[in-house]
Amino acid sequence: MAGRVHPRQLAFSLPHAESLSRDNFLEGPANAAGLALIDGWPEWPNRIMWLAGPEGSGKSHLAAIWAEEAGARSTTANALTAAGVPGALATGALVVEDLKAKDFDERALFHLMNLAREDGAYVLFTGREVPASLDIELRDLRSRLRAVPVVTLLPPDDQLFRGLIVKFCADRQLTVDESVVSYLATRLERSSAAARQAVGLLDSEALRLGRPVTRALAAELLRDA
Repeated sequence: MAGRVHPRQLAFSLPHAESLSRDNFLEGPANAAGLALIDGWPEWPNRIMWLAGPEGSGKSHLAAIWAEEAGARSTTANALTAAGVPGALATGALVVEDLKAKDFDERALFHLMNLAREDGAYVLFTGREVPASLDIELRDLRSRLRAVPVVTLLPPDDQLFRGLIVKFCADRQLTVDESVVSYLATRLERSSAAARQAVGLLDSEALRLGRPVTRALAAELLRDA
């Protein structure tokens, strides 16, 4: 008699909503300066500001909070075109995300900065690097960007890091106990990106295996990573 074949549970990568509201932003010393910038609008020291920080440090969350408050449109740096600049600034406020070297149209960005100054519009740039570290060919754009005030987000401290793990679990509707949070917090790289990736892996593996998210599962995944 042939052995019975047990079907394997499949894990589907379904989209999940990560809350980017002000109420769901986790505050800490690492992001205090960035939050102060957003809360201080429109009394900014300059109508064009730059928010810098490593991947997953909260730049996009802060930018989303400000966009909601200021009625700003949002675009990525590599999607910006000279022809699209007037429309991008139509509301008088714009977020330009992920500005990095060799990944944007320099003339479009220069046009944006000139038009924003002429119209008195607000612009918030985000990027992992600071303007001074970007290799820019257009001399006028290079000098213009380097004059933009920069606010930097720092890596999370222990309390904030643990809070991020809990938040990413909540975003995925995962129920975890303190032992899971403590295990992850003491073994992961201290970055928001690492926490988000680990929680995503836990979620998909728990679904695939039909197991709850436990410390034992976290230990297995990190050991095999």
